[in-house]
Amino acid sequence: MLALISIFLLLQLPSLVCTFDNEACLRQRSTGVHKDGDVVIGCFLSLYYYIYYTGKYYFLNLYIAHNYLNYLAFTFAIEEINRTPHLLPNISLGYEFHNFICSHWRILENSFILLSGQHEIPNYICKKEGKCAAVLTETPWGASSQIGPLLELYRFPQVTFGSFPSTLMDSSHYPSLHQVAPEDTYLALAMVSLMRHFHWTWVGLLITEGHNGLQFLSDIRTEMYRNRVCVAFVKMMSSAAVSHISIIKQHDILSADTLSANVVVIYYDPDSPNDVNYNIAQNFVTWKVWVTNSQWHADLTGRDFLLDPFHGILVFSHHHEEISGFRNFVQEATPFKYPEDTYLTMYWSKNFDCSFSESDCALENCTPNASVAWLPPNRFDTAMSDRSYNVYNAVYAVALALHVMLFEEVQMTPLNNREVMIFSPWQLNPFLKSIQFTNPDGDYMNLDDRWKMDSEYDILNFWNFPEGLRLKVKVGTFSSHAPHGHKMTLSEDMIEWATGVTETPRSVCSESCSPGFRKSPQEGKAACCFDCIPCSENEVTNDTDMEQCGKCPDHHYANARQNHCLKKAVNFLAYEDPLGKALAGTALSLTILTVAVLGLFVKHRDTPIVKANNRTLSYTLLISLTCCFLCSLLFIGRPNTATCILQQTTFGVVFTVAVSTVLAKTITVVLAFKVTAPGRRMRQLLVSGAPNFIIPICSLIQLTLCGAWMVTDPPYIDTDAHSEHGHIIIVCNKGSLTAFYCVLGYLGSLALVSFTVAFLARNLPDTFNEAKFLTFSMLVFCSVWVTFLPVYHSSKGKVMVTIEIFSILASSAGLLGCIFVPKCYVILLRPERNSLTGIRDKTHSERKNSSYH
Repeated sequence: MLALISIFLLLQLPSLVCTFDNEACLRQRSTGVHKDGDVVIGCFLSLYYYIYYTGKYYFLNLYIAHNYLNYLAFTFAIEEINRTPHLLPNISLGYEFHNFICSHWRILENSFILLSGQHEIPNYICKKEGKCAAVLTETPWGASSQIGPLLELYRFPQVTFGSFPSTLMDSSHYPSLHQVAPEDTYLALAMVSLMRHFHWTWVGLLITEGHNGLQFLSDIRTEMYRNRVCVAFVKMMSSAAVSHISIIKQHDILSADTLSANVVVIYYDPDSPNDVNYNIAQNFVTWKVWVTNSQWHADLTGRDFLLDPFHGILVFSHHHEEISGFRNFVQEATPFKYPEDTYLTMYWSKNFDCSFSESDCALENCTPNASVAWLPPNRFDTAMSDRSYNVYNAVYAVALALHVMLFEEVQMTPLNNREVMIFSPWQLNPFLKSIQFTNPDGDYMNLDDRWKMDSEYDILNFWNFPEGLRLKVKVGTFSSHAPHGHKMTLSEDMIEWATGVTETPRSVCSESCSPGFRKSPQEGKAACCFDCIPCSENEVTNDTDMEQCGKCPDHHYANARQNHCLKKAVNFLAYEDPLGKALAGTALSLTILTVAVLGLFVKHRDTPIVKANNRTLSYTLLISLTCCFLCSLLFIGRPNTATCILQQTTFGVVFTVAVSTVLAKTITVVLAFKVTAPGRRMRQLLVSGAPNFIIPICSLIQLTLCGAWMVTDPPYIDTDAHSEHGHIIIVCNKGSLTAFYCVLGYLGSLALVSFTVAFLARNLPDTFNEAKFLTFSMLVFCSVWVTFLPVYHSSKGKVMVTIEIFSILASSAGLLGCIFVPKCYVILLRPERNSLTGIRDKTHSERKNSSYH
């Protein structure tokens, strides 16, 4: 693996390294920095490599400024503590820094130097006095597996300020390991909350290999599934060696299958170096929205054009306050102030055109009064990062643990200052384990993993501009301990999106289904990929991306867009409706006409045409027809219990009276003809008024049927919510359909009998024989009601009521017109035929005409 790394580094030498003509100057530079003190704190950081190639040394700044900022935070904290009178009074802190060279033997070499105090590596400690109290380290996975067991042999306190796998935090394996940085337990939840805020449901994942990456992948997949966000793709970024070979082969992380997602989450684990920035920049993917964790630094040193792929990147960084005085400390750091600092010397020579003197290898000919603050932010950012903040707190944790431990020893056994300095490092572990403190800027810290506070993140937005300029803007926060619904605060108007994107970007597999539609999953695809299907009739969806349509209640209906249920309007055949007015007007007009005919007959009651065929029966028929016309009014207006009962009973009884009267008149005609024949029996029937008994007998039978109907299952008020869209029609339910058809069938039987008798008597020779008119009237009556039945059963709602009213009016008008219109014609227009003289002349004329024939 190391050979592969070397091949890659050699290929990249022109852009990544600084060469030095004076090899002797480079050889004599130490990879560590030491400052003496009463108590020393060690620190391991990866800052640079040394490579010897073709007779020259090369200094590679692969980690550049963000790691060096951690070193400056380390030294700043120690100097600040030494100036603080109440913390470790009369005791000075020193430090011992070693550069982490990424090779197994150099890692172990630095560890032995820290423990033994000399560069030769014996199997015992040669130092007379143990000044080093603890060591600070980033603890990348590979390094921890190397130095962890070694330092643990001595129970040497290790304080880690970087991300650390939970498996290594097992106190049984590493009881001397203490972690300052908060764990990223809520990082996945914070990122998914951002996705839900912007309605991003189709998101890609770029994850670095390793324990932390796999743990984050598991966490974010769980949160995305819980919040209905789909994973568009997962790309695992391999370790350094494999990644570098991928660069040589020009392998692209963002392939064709990853182009559908406009939002990509990049989880960068510093324990696993990779080429993610190289691949993305190589593809010029400027329209993507990158969401990442704070450990990833997409600075791309040397890139200074506007079309930066990482312009507008959103970074989740652990919240921390700005340490007062730190920025000035960084700006004032120079190799002339810290000549033992190898990295700062080399970095200064590269960026400020310095050279080395031949006499003492000192820097010369540098830019006057130079400062790292002059460099563009993509080269060196003087603002404290969250990892530098953790380094700062780690130093304070060790100092406070020392303060507490030494203070307890002084209380137990008064010692002089010299004796206080002599202690074993392992004695510090219990105090580090339980240390709790508030740092100088007011942040509470706790190294006990069982009592770590919930995470709080700052959401940062990076704007990259020409000439390496960068602006870091805080656009929001996420707090895991905030109430539900208030965990994230975001200022959308402050966010600068990726280059070429002017509006809030969308990242979905399928566009949202608007209200009125439901989602239909696409077979074989993720849940976020679907088709939008319109809701069925009378079903609605009132929100986007609904999976099922809801059916409207019976008294509601779906609007045209099918996104809301509206309450149905109550409807019935009212007098205010045009149809109701027409039917009511027709019924009243026919009623008045019938009453007028009745008055006309009463006025001419002594004329032959009125007296013929039983004058009383004519009066009865006209009165019953008047009631028939009036009973149709019971079907108009808002139904209630009384009108529902009266509709059917009144209809059945008055029509029975009318039809039975017609039957009685027909029988009267037959009996009147039979009277002229010999025999006394027919004459007795006619004289005794036997036909008049037909009416009460037939009516009584109908009343009995109606009474049984009312007792068993009477009509009642009902609603029809389906006949007319958007309306609830109030109707009268017939109750017992059997009783209704019995009443109707009985009435039909009477009409059929009347028609049959009238038809048989239609040609009887009598002057005022109305059998023909009765026959035709009953034919009209039967035709109306025979037509009524199929039409009535095929209609609904108000139409059904209208058909019933029309049938009542038509059949009644048929009886009135066919029976009484001819008589009224004679009474009003041919009065000469309505007298005895006229009757004789007509009879004489008929007989004379018959004699000629």
